[in-house]
Amino acid sequence: MNKLLSGLLLSSLLSFAWAQTPKIFQDADLKLGEKLIAENKCTECHASKVVGDGSAIYKPKGRVNAPGVLRGMVEQCNTELNMGLFPEEVTAIAAVLNRDYYRFK
Repeated sequence: MNKLLSGLLLSSLLSFAWAQTPKIFQDADLKLGEKLIAENKCTECHASKVVGDGSAIYKPKGRVNAPGVLRGMVEQCNTELNMGLFPEEVTAIAAVLNRDYYRFK
């Protein structure tokens, strides 16, 4: 495959992925979100509230039914736990949760 064709293919795939991401998460830093989830022990906290590995707390068909609501729930954790996250950090965490569990488009 020549460089032009492979470049066009990559560009098309990235455009498709970008179009499938909710607007609220399009500029989110996923690596930052992953880092913050690990540093703040989000998984461990959630596991203490539900059975298993904690992922059962993420219910795509539950009350979190839109990207903005998901971001709001992360902001709620930030506020209740006095985490001191900046808005872009809250968005980054919510974007990772969307990618891994909710898959809003």
